[in-house]
Amino acid sequence: MPDRSSVPLVTARDVTLKYGTFCAVDRASFTVHRGEKFVIIGPSGCGKTTLLKAIAGFIRPADGSILVNGVPIAAPGPDRAVVFQDFEQLFAWHTVLGNVTYALAAAKGVRGAEGRERTRQMLELVGIAHAADRYPHQLSGGMKQRAAIARALALEPQILLMDEPFGALDEITRSHLQVELNEIWRRTGVTIILVTHSISEAVFLGHRVLVMSEHSGRVREIVDTGAAEEWGSEAFREISDHLRTLLIAPEGAAPRVSARVGRETP
Repeated sequence: MPDRSSVPLVTARDVTLKYGTFCAVDRASFTVHRGEKFVIIGPSGCGKTTLLKAIAGFIRPADGSILVNGVPIAAPGPDRAVVFQDFEQLFAWHTVLGNVTYALAAAKGVRGAEGRERTRQMLELVGIAHAADRYPHQLSGGMKQRAAIARALALEPQILLMDEPFGALDEITRSHLQVELNEIWRRTGVTIILVTHSISEAVFLGHRVLVMSEHSGRVREIVDTGAAEEWGSEAFREISDHLRTLLIAPEGAAPRVSARVGRETP
């Protein structure tokens, strides 16, 4: 479990993100702890991906600040690795092994035998070591996502940022990868910040879930999902119902909260 007694790894303070005059995220404040699986959920167009891009360093806040280890984010960096939803994020002209070793050389300067060994360790971790010499066009969607996760983890990032990584997969593959991601987290302890549209995925994968409002991307509530340890349990259903209510209820409404649901005021 994450250490919530220590200084947060990520701190967002009244972050406003804009595209021109359009406000995508409005005064968002939250913290992410080391070793935490922190999930962001909300309606389409509410600014979830924009917020993730800002943590990655791709977008600068129009107002407010985002800090990692107490230092404002100025640009992308290998301490924050990103896995996107798009299956085609791998280089088509490289094998799976080549995709990961190239990233290690470019981002970390790790080459040769050391790079190949670290790559093979990551491919073993995500379960596709047998496909090391295949090219992306020879892989299924699930295998491509496993390769992308291996490439990100090989950089040994402090934070793994994931934007709907399983959203385009079939339900069976998606369920397998959700279980595998939890196992990867248990084995590595990496901090994960994940965007999803799926309520059940948010509850299953997250320690806490940040719920965003529909318009101008405000933080509506942060829900502790630690009590929902088993899929389909009573706690899992109650927390899922609470998240669903938050997503459909008018902003400003106060949905009923079960004693099992941990709430955090943003």
